[in-house]
Amino acid sequence: MAEDYAPCDSINDSLNMKEGANDLLVVCFGEMLIDFVPPVCGVSLAEAPSFKTAAGGAPANVAVGISRLGGSSAFIGKLGDDDFGHMLSDILKQNKVDNSGVRFDSTARTALAFITLRDDGEREFLFFRHPSADMLLQESELDINLLEQARIFHYGSISLISEPCRSSHIAAMRIAKKSGSILSYDPNLRLALWSSAEAAREGIMSIWDQADVIKISEEEITFLTGCDDHTDDKVVLDKLFHPNLKLLIVTEGAKGCRYYTKEFKGRVLGVKVKAVDTTGAGDAFVGGFLSKLASNLNLFEDEKLLREALRFANACGAVTVTERGAIPSLPAKEAVLELLGEVPPG
Repeated sequence: MAEDYAPCDSINDSLNMKEGANDLLVVCFGEMLIDFVPPVCGVSLAEAPSFKTAAGGAPANVAVGISRLGGSSAFIGKLGDDDFGHMLSDILKQNKVDNSGVRFDSTARTALAFITLRDDGEREFLFFRHPSADMLLQESELDINLLEQARIFHYGSISLISEPCRSSHIAAMRIAKKSGSILSYDPNLRLALWSSAEAAREGIMSIWDQADVIKISEEEITFLTGCDDHTDDKVVLDKLFHPNLKLLIVTEGAKGCRYYTKEFKGRVLGVKVKAVDTTGAGDAFVGGFLSKLASNLNLFEDEKLLREALRFANACGAVTVTERGAIPSLPAKEAVLELLGEVPPG
């Protein structure tokens, strides 16, 4: 069942409620973990000769991505009170992400994910969360002050899988919405983490109608709608575009993305690069887009500005797939502009 929130009447209402706060802050909520990435493609986990450790977790990736691009971001989540957990918290700080909302758990470990890379750079995952610390965040541990400062509150669906994190997630959404934040949702489907496909669908859709901005992939359209043709605009609009939604983005990998608002729709082509590892590409895209949205909420109403922001986001994803690992490969603004041909090489 969907939770009830009182939506703001307009973008301007949101801005007025933020007066005096850091009105460019994007607060990201959810999981942060250690990715173990093999140095070669096309091998199974058992065949991998070694692994490189890299910080990961979609909401944390987005927070770092925004900061790398020169934006203002914060992360709220829970890590194990272990070497990996403290390392991840330090990585946030090193990347100028506000980590004051991070909590540590002495009873559970930091989550781990082993990733195999196919020859085309696509991934398969093996997760170790039984349970991991991110699943144990309590509502009482939320940094309310940080949530109330957020111009944009961004989250995924993994934090909805189990209690107590699910209730904490919903409470954080409620606080942010009441404070005038724009709610940004990237479901980031990881079916292996859910008890069943039906539980995943129900969990992802339980908060669907609260988001102002939703980013989904083509595969997620098929999964959520049950329709094989993820390119069908009618399917997307009829089944996924809810009345309060300001923007729905469909990422298409190397091909680019599609966008839908109440007033217009279209497609922005991707930027061609040689893909090495697609880990973090979607998060880089989201970080790139939210960094633009935080500085100009009129993107919802101006198609030209929206297309420019999506082109920038596409380039953020493109730069990221040219290296291995998520956070290590997230680009600085200069690298993105260089790829777009908007600045000369350094």
